[in-house]
Amino acid sequence: QLQLVESGGGLVQPGGSLRLSCAASGFTLKDYSIAWFRQAPGEERVGVSCISASTDIPTYVDSVKGRFTISRDNAAKTMYLQMNFLKPDDTGVYYCAAGRMVYGSRWCTRGDGMDYWGKGSLVTVSS
Repeated sequence: QLQLVESGGGLVQPGGSLRLSCAASGFTLKDYSIAWFRQAPGEERVGVSCISASTDIPTYVDSVKGRFTISRDNAAKTMYLQMNFLKPDDTGVYYCAAGRMVYGSRWCTRGDGMDYWGKGSLVTVSS
């Protein structure tokens, strides 16, 4: 079965760190553009970070620049989101996604055209 399986969410205090993992099952991430999205309570899902398969250059939403790092391990078929200096505003359900034929910018900002999605990991930043 082709799917993305997420792990790593949880409760963390402000200033703390978490690493989210997203493992591909049944396919490799090598030729896919990948992204992480966040859906805060009562809000729409928005892009947090992404890497294009063609450029391999990471992109981050302004609110997480300098704190979050997206990466992939093609051999392990896994993508990661390292989150440092977490803030209460980072709270939400985080989704990973992968897409093979994506264009423009909406695949990164909104997830348009992505082929596979994880089921989501809840991250709660609270003291």
